[in-house]
Amino acid sequence: MWREGAWLDLWSLVHLLSGVSFGLGISYLHFGALPSFLLVLVLLIAYELWEAMVRIAEAPTNRLMDVMVGLLGYSIAYWCIVPTLSTAQHLFTFEATVAVNIILATLGWHASQKAAALKERLRKRFAAERATLLKRESRLRKKFKR
Repeated sequence: MWREGAWLDLWSLVHLLSGVSFGLGISYLHFGALPSFLLVLVLLIAYELWEAMVRIAEAPTNRLMDVMVGLLGYSIAYWCIVPTLSTAQHLFTFEATVAVNIILATLGWHASQKAAALKERLRKRFAAERATLLKRESRLRKKFKR
C-alpha cells in the first residue's frame, strides 16, 4: 500500500500535507509571498536530497513529483486557505494538519519497515530453498553417474 510509485503514491499525500503545513506555518511568520515560496521550495528539495543520501529508493520522477505536490499543498494553503481563516482557526488548522501528517508518515514508515522485514525473510527463505535444491541436484547427479 505504501510502495513507491513511478510518479505518485500514498506518500504523495504526506508530501501534500507537508506543503499545507509549510503554507500554514510560514504564512503566520509574514515573510512575504516570494521569500516564503522560495524557502518552502528549498526545504522540499532539501528533504528529497536527504532521502537520497539515506538511500530511500525512489524513481527520479517520484522525487520531482514529491516536490511539486508539496508546492501544490503550500500554494493551496498559503493563497487559498489562510486568507479565509481567523488567527485561532489558522493555528488550529496548522496543528491539525501537522498532527494528521505525522500520523500518516508514521503509519507509512511502519508499513515500509514491515515490508522490508518481509522481503528479507522471503529472501532468506528463497536462499535456503535454493541451497536445498542444489544439494538434491548434486546428489541426483552423483547417483546417475554411477
